[in-house]
Amino acid sequence: MTMISRLRPFTNRIINPIIRRFAGHVPGFAILSYVGRRSGKRYRTPINVFHRDGRYVFALTYGREAQWVQNVMASRTCEIEERGRKTRLAEPELIVDPTGRLKPQPVRLFLQMQGVTDYLLMSPVRESGGS
Repeated sequence: MTMISRLRPFTNRIINPIIRRFAGHVPGFAILSYVGRRSGKRYRTPINVFHRDGRYVFALTYGREAQWVQNVMASRTCEIEERGRKTRLAEPELIVDPTGRLKPQPVRLFLQMQGVTDYLLMSPVRESGGS
C-alpha cells in the first residue's frame, strides 16, 4: 500500500468530481474510460498520464489492486481522453519500476517519496483503414 492510498476515500468523493471537469483537456491529465468487469457499467476516472516510447504510462498510486486497474486488465482495453482527443488503448502491461524512469523527474521524485513502484503501460490501438 502506498502512502497516498490513505487519501483514496477523500479523493474519490471530493477531488475526482472536480478534476473530472478539466482532466481531459489539461496536459498531464486524462479521463480514462473503461467497463466494469462485473457490472458492465462504463466508468470515467480522472488520471495522470505520461508518454514513453509511444506508450501510455500510468503510475498506480493506489496500487495494482485498484478497481480501475483490475477492470482494464480484465478487458485488456480502455479509452483515454487527453487534451480533447480520444484514443483507444490495449495491451496492458503491469510493471514494477522502483527507479521511476518512465516519468518526468519532478513527478518521479514525488512518487518515489510516496512509495509508488507499480505502473501500467498501454499502447494505442492503430485503427486500420479498410477499403
